[in-house]
Amino acid sequence: MTPDPAPTVRQLLAFYLEAGVDCALTEEPVDRLSEADTAPAIRTAAAGEPAQARPARTTPATTLAAPAPRHEIAPAPEAAISSAREAARTAPTLPALRALLENFDGCALKFTATRLVFADGNPQARVMFVGEAPGRDEDIAGLPFVGRSGKLLDRMIAAIGLDRTSAYIANVIPWRPPGNRTPTPQETQICLPFIQRQIELVNPDVLVTLGNPSTQTLLAAREGIMRTRGKWFDYHTGTRTIRAMATFHPAYLLRSPSYKRLSWQDLRSIAKALEPHSRSLENS
Repeated sequence: MTPDPAPTVRQLLAFYLEAGVDCALTEEPVDRLSEADTAPAIRTAAAGEPAQARPARTTPATTLAAPAPRHEIAPAPEAAISSAREAARTAPTLPALRALLENFDGCALKFTATRLVFADGNPQARVMFVGEAPGRDEDIAGLPFVGRSGKLLDRMIAAIGLDRTSAYIANVIPWRPPGNRTPTPQETQICLPFIQRQIELVNPDVLVTLGNPSTQTLLAAREGIMRTRGKWFDYHTGTRTIRAMATFHPAYLLRSPSYKRLSWQDLRSIAKALEPHSRSLENS
């Protein structure tokens, strides 16, 4: 059999991009091949030269890896979770909460992301959408849901008469995981107090979790999104109970468009709950 031809550089780059490897994690490129040139030459002993006359092989100080700056070393998960809880509860407003996140060093994702992705939309909105974590486009823009899935979300909420001036959008994780990988349970637990406080400050009438990760994190759902979507849950802030519903993440709908019909059913239920008479009945 004739072996397949080796992939070109362009094909390799396209493969890495599809796999989510679309950014470097260091400021400057590192040429590993040049390290051999910087190693000191070992002089060969001439005939009759004492062996002790040979210079010892040493490693130049410049080739030693510098220790990571102290401010980029995240604390232990338990300490970070405790610190996040204490910090989040002190935020009296959304701008104060954002400032706390900007200065919070307890989550290692902060040091690999380009910028904080806090929220978008109207903080006075009656409905709040929460996804899992930002992607590449969100990391660049500093806003949630601005890529392909964001455009689909805009069309979804427009179908029930909403847009970003009448809805509030955020994520459980406010920093992009490297390569769009799944956040670890520790990273989720560290960020959880901040999104909980964010929901409490927005105080919407309806909370919509997008996808399985945000649904299981915020609504403590044990089943998958296929069984939880379209059902109403009670989300407790400590001072109020908010009606909550799970539906598919727009990124999932892009991969599985046949489920858009079910998502449309969920959106119709959400729109009905947002009708003025629904709110008056709740308050009566």
